[in-house]
Amino acid sequence: MSKPIGQAAISVKDELETAKLAELLGGMSAPGTIIALDGDLGAGKTTFSQYFAKAIGVNGVVNSPTFTIIKEYEGAAMPFYHMDVYRLSMEEADELGLDDYFYGNGATIVEWASLIEELLPPERLDIYIEHEGEAGRRFRLTGIGEPYAAWCTALNEIGAGKSDDRN
Repeated sequence: MSKPIGQAAISVKDELETAKLAELLGGMSAPGTIIALDGDLGAGKTTFSQYFAKAIGVNGVVNSPTFTIIKEYEGAAMPFYHMDVYRLSMEEADELGLDDYFYGNGATIVEWASLIEELLPPERLDIYIEHEGEAGRRFRLTGIGEPYAAWCTALNEIGAGKSDDRN
């Protein structure tokens, strides 16, 4: 039986709208949530991650895990695991024991996730962020399995991304 797949495309005009999207997704999250984040260089992967962390109750500064690879934060709703695998080889990533995070009791965002796609859980939310003008961004979401396919359906139903329905 194949996994349900959902898609949504959302354009935001500024950082405030990015924060609103992250807040929506944070509100849908539960322990075990996996978000695989990719996108243009400087498109706002870490900014999105910071707003997501805030949405699940992480207090304090959430900064890029570029050089530490994985940062762990306590959130009011659940722990938050923030990863940046840009500088890792597949072999190095495989040795990190990422399954402990992926199948743990927190929400995980992996920046540059496509670099370790074979190691990611089969059910997850893939997000690709593109530049769209100076401050605008386009978020392309693909929900693989439940609940992620349902998240995309919900985003489409509330009108997120209705200005352009390209997928």
